[in-house]
Amino acid sequence: MFRLLALFLLFCSPAVGEETSPVGKLINLVHQDCGSCHGLTLKGGLGPDITPHSLTHYDIETLSMVVLDGIPETAMPPWRPIMSEKDAERIAEYLLRGELK
Repeated sequence: MFRLLALFLLFCSPAVGEETSPVGKLINLVHQDCGSCHGLTLKGGLGPDITPHSLTHYDIETLSMVVLDGIPETAMPPWRPIMSEKDAERIAEYLLRGELK
């Protein structure tokens, strides 16, 4: 049964219109995983607004460290165990500039 499920997942194509590039995957991660606390539009929810206008006090390096190490004594978890420093930098760039290249 497990092999059948693994083959199904291996050969399934992505949903129509779904981004599969590395950039698209990071953007999806931000909106799905970060959005689960910060709101799907990133304008706040359980966590604060993380749109570019609300993050002007951060630079890319500092914000990527927040992504990687979380914020102690808050619900912001550390992503370092499952994310590279480069991906955290790209996410910080996306959050600060509203785009990724």
